[in-house]
Amino acid sequence: MAYEQAQIPVEKTEAFEQLKSALERIFSSAAVEKFYRRLESRGVNAREFEKIAGLGLIEEADAKLAASGKTAKQLYGALAVSDQALMREFYLERIETVDPKIRLKYQKVYRYY
Repeated sequence: MAYEQAQIPVEKTEAFEQLKSALERIFSSAAVEKFYRRLESRGVNAREFEKIAGLGLIEEADAKLAASGKTAKQLYGALAVSDQALMREFYLERIETVDPKIRLKYQKVYRYY
């Protein structure tokens, strides 16, 4: 029997969707390289979502979120704990789907140590 994730309903849908959309824009465009350059220059691991949100790196890579007047940290903080877990899981899934050539180029941000 294959693993199937439990479906947990999102409580704060507006904030969740706004942050999720920003991440989708970053990972579906050339902005991902800009995002990884910023991670690399700040010495931040790609898997440290809360640190990334706290440093403002998501809105630096996504102009639409920056123009909204809300930060990723504010949106993430407004989410319920279960929504935060779903957002972290979504983010971690997205970083694993990045083009292998880009991942190789920015291998420093993928390291565990």
